Amino acid sequence: MRSVFLRPAIGAVALILTAAALGGCSSTDDAADVDATGVDATATATSASDQFPVTIGGLFGDVTVDTQPERVVALGWGDAETALALGVQPIGASDWLDFGGNGVGPWADSLYQSPPKLIATNEPSIEEVAALEPDLILDTRASGDRSRYDALSGLGVPVVSVPSDGANYVTTWQQQLDIVGKALGLSDKAADLKSQLQSQFDAVRSDNPQFTGKTVAVGAKFGGTYGAYVTGDGRVDLMTALGFVNKPELDALATGSFYVPISNEQVVAFDADLTVMFPIGAPASSITEDPVYAAVPSVRAGHDVVFDDTTLANAFSSGTTLGLSYALDTAVPRFAEALAR
Repeated sequence: MRSVFLRPAIGAVALILTAAALGGCSSTDDAADVDATGVDATATATSASDQFPVTIGGLFGDVTVDTQPERVVALGWGDAETALALGVQPIGASDWLDFGGNGVGPWADSLYQSPPKLIATNEPSIEEVAALEPDLILDTRASGDRSRYDALSGLGVPVVSVPSDGANYVTTWQQQLDIVGKALGLSDKAADLKSQLQSQFDAVRSDNPQFTGKTVAVGAKFGGTYGAYVTGDGRVDLMTALGFVNKPELDALATGSFYVPISNEQVVAFDADLTVMFPIGAPASSITEDPVYAAVPSVRAGHDVVFDDTTLANAFSSGTTLGLSYALDTAVPRFAEALAR
């Protein structure tokens, strides 16, 4: 499953995220009362601590976080970037998109003050997590597997897992932001970030009315095999937020997962007003030079975008405020150009 997961200026969102990175909990510099933006970091931390205890519902029932967390381990897809966006430094994290380094995209990497311990994704080492002595485990975009949850809960600390409708990695960026913000006592910051990113989506949609109502097919090629993303996946959600409509025939193939295999005989199903493709573990030419793909009508007409930039592809796939903002800045012009051909 892991292999399927898939401009540095980030506008207004970056201003809030920079401020958040300097204030908030899990700080390594308690001596600095006022950060570089003029925010009183001590007051921010006090405000956060006043939020507790908090109770968060989810697929496995309610979880209560009694006090402001100071040692956060972020295991879910996008949890580390979301915590960083809120100003919290995870001490352990999982690298779902194989970034290496600190395990987050370049749009978030500089927010780390100290490198986290990287933990395996699909099967995290319970021993490694325990050794970090966490007081909160975030696993808000994950499989929703009961055995994974039970193993982590066995450590005796709160595990904030997927929402009741979030199994199979379909937790939305809005849900993730709400849940992580509440668990960290930073709901107000989470609301600010949500508003900023939503405003960016609204602006792009307003500036590109030609997107509204157009069908889109979003797919990938991995190991020589095609697959389609369906409604509920973050990549598709990004496109629909811009006004596109996910091709209904692809959604009809969904079987409870965010990704469905597409045989060579079915590749024509990617025909849409706009076709968007991700090469995974292979160059873009593995798609663009494939005669089966080239025969798709929308591709023949030039109405397709194949992501040949790994950073952009990962931003598009990240499902985080930082990554999505980067993707909007960078990918939207390519969508507009492809539709206009």
